[in-house]
Amino acid sequence: MGLRPPPGVPLVRSVERAVALLRAFTPRQTHLSLAELSRRTRLDKSTARRLLHTLCVTQFVEYDDAAQTYSLAPAVLTLVPAVDYGRELRDVAEPVLARLTEITGATAFMWSCFGGQALCLDRVKARDLQIDAQWSAIGTRISLNCAGGPRVILAYLSEKERAKVLRKDLPKHTPFSETDPAKLQAAAQIIHERGWELAVDDYIVGLAGLGVPVFDRSGRFIASISITTLSPRLPIENGEPRHLKAMLEAAAEIGARFQP
Repeated sequence: MGLRPPPGVPLVRSVERAVALLRAFTPRQTHLSLAELSRRTRLDKSTARRLLHTLCVTQFVEYDDAAQTYSLAPAVLTLVPAVDYGRELRDVAEPVLARLTEITGATAFMWSCFGGQALCLDRVKARDLQIDAQWSAIGTRISLNCAGGPRVILAYLSEKERAKVLRKDLPKHTPFSETDPAKLQAAAQIIHERGWELAVDDYIVGLAGLGVPVFDRSGRFIASISITTLSPRLPIENGEPRHLKAMLEAAAEIGARFQP
């Protein structure tokens, strides 16, 4: 499945700019002013305003006149059912992740690599009202230097792909986030050898994530799955993280059932 357009076709600059405006919104910043959108996209305010007006008319963006901010509109959601990327894997993984959440009491995720980041393909949230955190939802992308599932993806990238990721400026979400390329490279080798990663407090302080790889029937790495909960709930027991066996069994089941 190719994600690149055919060669020789010129890009339409206005479309690129409109997409940049849509991508400026994040789960943590859903309402943005014209000035902030202009700054994030490096567009002058006049250009940004015209594009935003068109996006409002087509119902992909909403404008709050009282707050003078823009936000994504419901028309964006109408595109989601037509996205084919990861559909077969999600269909296979959904019941397995649901069962994993029931067994562990943690929120379960499935991740793939997209654009040098971890893309959340599916999520089953635990019924735990004591945890107040903004959970990654389907479609969320986070850097590969943080969290159990994403760090597993980093470990199973090719050397060339990993080097490309590590050349970028990596975000430091918490004081415990690792951003040093040499240390991340060394950690990736360890993760690859042992087949799991326990990341503690490096994405959200107070939460830990346990991630493992998913392989298809041919042994090809296709995704990672992870569980996230309060850090004390994922201790190391007899040299292994709690729930590791359940995680490995879930990953094996997904891989065995997946037919690309």
